[in-house]
Amino acid sequence: MSAPDTLQVPDILEVEDLAVDHGVGRKRKRAVNGVSFSIPTGSTLGLVGESGSGKTTTGMAILGMLPIASGRVLFEGRDITAIPRGEQRALGARRQVIFQDPYSSLDPTKTIGYTLAEPCRIAARADRMSAAQIAERQAMLLQRVGLSPDAARRYPAQFSGGQRQRIAIARALMLSPRLIVCDEPVSALDLSVQAEVLNLLVELQRDLGLSLLFISHDLSVVRHISHSIVVLRNGAVVEQGPAGRVYDEPADQYTRSLLAAAPVPDPAEQQARRDERHRRRMEDDSR
Repeated sequence: MSAPDTLQVPDILEVEDLAVDHGVGRKRKRAVNGVSFSIPTGSTLGLVGESGSGKTTTGMAILGMLPIASGRVLFEGRDITAIPRGEQRALGARRQVIFQDPYSSLDPTKTIGYTLAEPCRIAARADRMSAAQIAERQAMLLQRVGLSPDAARRYPAQFSGGQRQRIAIARALMLSPRLIVCDEPVSALDLSVQAEVLNLLVELQRDLGLSLLFISHDLSVVRHISHSIVVLRNGAVVEQGPAGRVYDEPADQYTRSLLAAAPVPDPAEQQARRDERHRRRMEDDSR
């Protein structure tokens, strides 16, 4: 499942000095400040940090779901922050998202088939498919993510959390995107199911040439799926580089604390990591 550390190919996404604010007026607060990174085509960048670090805000800004205060986001070489509103929908077909919670991301009142067809209904006219094409693609993608085509006739409550996340992945693939933002896509799943979903994402990336922005608080999860890693703290980049180097030889104290907090199967090692994290926090507090 582990990805190689470098890929010498053109960048599908370039983020330059990105700044995003939350709130308005005097309550405005800078949530992301001066973030820069790039994702080569067909690779995965892991964006990691604790809650409040700005990682999800960065992902939503890249998708055009949050306004950008300053900086640039180049997708396929085009500055999407300067594209007229009328052209955004066409770009949206090539940028999709998988959300964290597989239970709330699917409408419980709609069949899976209706949910999978939704991106096709709201796509730009040039990207729309006929009913027959939609049904054919639904069946193909459900099989591709490990489910029966018959799932299209059922409702979300009839599936487990892992199966729902597979459905969410199929929905993200309906319009053949080039970039998918994965916002904590396995954090709500059991460990065994997490591994299955991560393996599926790696397979889909390899087979379809997808580019992924993988957002997570868990550095060990990010390491297994990513080619490169960017570590955020309080809305700013504290470290970035090839996944193997950031994970095995973290240069920043904050990255080391994230690594110490990551769960491991060995209870003794887990306790040692907790003790080390506590010691480092005590040292930081005494400075």
